[in-house]
Amino acid sequence: MANARLIAVNALIKVNKENAYSNITLDKYLSCTDISDKDKALATTLFYGVLDRKITIDYVISRLSKTPVKKLSPITAEAIRIAIYQLMFLERIPESAAVNESVNIVKRSKEARNSGFVNAVLRNIIRNPVELPSGEGVKELSVRYSCPEWIIESFIADYGKENAVELLKSGNEAPPVILKVNTLKTDAKGLITALLEEGLTAREHEFIENALVLENGFDIRKSELYKRGFYHIQDTASQTVVTKLSLKSGERVLDLCAAPGGKSFTMAEIMEDKGEIVSCDLYKKRVNLIENGAKRLGLSAIKPQVSDATVFNKELSLFDAILCDVPCSGLGVLRRKPEIKYKNIEDFTELQKIQREILSNAVNYLKENGRILYSTCTLRREENEEMIANFLEDNKNFTLEYEHTFMPHIDGTDGFYCALLYKK
Repeated sequence: MANARLIAVNALIKVNKENAYSNITLDKYLSCTDISDKDKALATTLFYGVLDRKITIDYVISRLSKTPVKKLSPITAEAIRIAIYQLMFLERIPESAAVNESVNIVKRSKEARNSGFVNAVLRNIIRNPVELPSGEGVKELSVRYSCPEWIIESFIADYGKENAVELLKSGNEAPPVILKVNTLKTDAKGLITALLEEGLTAREHEFIENALVLENGFDIRKSELYKRGFYHIQDTASQTVVTKLSLKSGERVLDLCAAPGGKSFTMAEIMEDKGEIVSCDLYKKRVNLIENGAKRLGLSAIKPQVSDATVFNKELSLFDAILCDVPCSGLGVLRRKPEIKYKNIEDFTELQKIQREILSNAVNYLKENGRILYSTCTLRREENEEMIANFLEDNKNFTLEYEHTFMPHIDGTDGFYCALLYKK
C-alpha cells in the first residue's frame, strides 16, 4: 500500500535513474494514488527536500556508513535519505517515525536484507549528529548548501563571493506559488474572493500587477478555477519580463521557444487577446501543452505551431515583436528544479551555440523598428550578458534598450535574465 514516504522514495529513484523532470515525475506518482492531501504534502516535501539537500545528506551518510553512498542499492539509499532529511530539517516529525518508516519501506522491498543496516545508520545519526563543515571554501559551501562546486564557482566568478552565498541560501528556500490572473475573465480581487470559496488563501503581490501569492496548500487538479481558465501559474520574473516588450492590441508576436506556454498566455492577456501570437516549439507534444493551455484560458490569439527555432521558417513572415526565451542551464530556478544541480557542466556545452542560432534566426522574422526580447532562467553571464554583447557586436543595426538580471535574494523572484533589443 502506497504512503507518503514510499511515494517519495519511488519518485526519487525514477529521477535519479532516468534523469527525469522532478515536477512531472512527482505529479505522475501523486495522480495515481488516493492518499490524503496531508500525505501528498508530506510526499512533496520529502521528494523536493531530498533532491535539494542531497549533497548535504550524502555527506552525512558518508560519515555514518562504511559503504559508499554510490554503492548503496536504490531503495536503501533513498529510504536513508528521506529519513535523514526528516531528522535534520523537519522538526515536527518525531525521530521514531522518521526511522521506523524508512526501515519498514526497506523491509517490505526486494532489499529487505538491508533493513538492519538502515536502522543502524539512522540510529547512529540520532546518537551522534554529524556537524557540517563551517569554512567558507568552495568545498565547505558545497556541503553546507548542497550545491555542486562548479555552480558555486560559476556564481563567484560572475557575481562575487557575497552574492554567491546569498544565491546558495535562496536556492534552499521553498519557492512561492505565484498565480497570474487571467484579466480577460477576472481581476486580482475577484480571483482572491473566488479562491476563498475553494478553501485557498491568496494575496496580491506587493509590486507585480495581476500576480497573486498563494498562502496555503495547493493541488491544481482540484481547482475548478484553474480548469475554467481564471489563472495560470507563473513566477513574477517570468511575468515581468514580457511586459518589457510593451505589447499593444493587434500586434503580431512570435514566441520562438514557447512551451509550456506561460509567457505566450501572459502576452495574449496583455494584448486583450487581439492580434496574433505564433507560439512555437520543436516537439508536437510540447506544442499540445500550449494549445491546451490557451484553450483552457480562452485565448484565441495564440496560434501554436511546431517549428525549429534555430532554422529559418519561410512560412512565418514578419512580426512586430519576438520573444526568444531560449533553452538554458536553468541555474536561476534551482529551488524549483533541484535536479538541475546534478547535471555536469559538460551537459551544457551545446547551449550557447543553440542560443546564438536562435537569436540570429529571430532577426529574420523581425519588421523594421521591431523589438526582440532575449531571456533565460539562468544566472551564467556567458549565456546572458556575454551572449547579448556578442550579438550587438555582430548586428550593428540593433540597440540594447533594457537589460536586467533578476536575483532571488534581491528581487524576490526566480533567477532570470532579459535583454530588450530594438532594430533600427
